[in-house]
Amino acid sequence: MAVAAASFIAGTTFAISDTPVSPAEAEKIKTALEAFGCTADEMEKSESSVFAFEVDDAKCKDGEYDIKLDEDFKIIIMLPRQPALVLALPSTAR
Repeated sequence: MAVAAASFIAGTTFAISDTPVSPAEAEKIKTALEAFGCTADEMEKSESSVFAFEVDDAKCKDGEYDIKLDEDFKIIIMLPRQPALVLALPSTAR
């Protein structure tokens, strides 16, 4: 509980369903990300039956990605993070 409170206070995103990875898992995830030219600060175990680990907002050479890895630390999903779409509609003079 103290870890969760410290994470919240430090400004780190925390969700109840997210489980931190072990130091050994973090090293394997970092190695997999580096092969794609990516780095990340936040990694977590997934409760999904499709993938084992999640990395949100990975910084890669060509942008930011949300990355999912399997139990063998192989990247299976790499989704580009899209900036929020802002529409500027022209005003009409009446």
